[in-house]
Amino acid sequence: MEDSQVVVFAHHANDPSVGLSLHVDSDKYKMFMNDTGLFITLAFWDKDITNNAIYQKLLNDKLSTDLGYVYENMVAQMLKAAGNELFYHTWPTESGKHNYEIDFLLSRGSKICPIEVKSSGYKTHASLDAFFRKFPERILHRYLVYTKDYQKDADIQMIPIFLTMFL
Repeated sequence: MEDSQVVVFAHHANDPSVGLSLHVDSDKYKMFMNDTGLFITLAFWDKDITNNAIYQKLLNDKLSTDLGYVYENMVAQMLKAAGNELFYHTWPTESGKHNYEIDFLLSRGSKICPIEVKSSGYKTHASLDAFFRKFPERILHRYLVYTKDYQKDADIQMIPIFLTMFL
């Protein structure tokens, strides 16, 4: 499927370190559409023709649905187009009831850069914080990619989606 260039895969890195491809769990992966527009059409395809009102609401930020998967797909597409291989990491929370997830990991020099993607403007970053507590010596930069303007929160760079290509 990946050779068709219709989808891209993000592979789970069991040990998030510089050699990300050395620690891939081949049974765990996330698959993204290489064309986010096509992905949106397929996601909202509940009849023969997708109503243009859906696209208008989506573009005007008026669509009342969880768009996290759309933004994560956009970031995956941009990272891949910039020449990055895609990796992610999950691990259980302290309670064991949920998982933390770093949406993407980039290898930069001898360090890694974790990326968390948010579909709205909120600034919570529990997974980035937990990842930093777990692997502080491995991290070069931490990024939160979201829908608002650039900000810095301590050492976390909070960047708008369109700047993803520069990571």
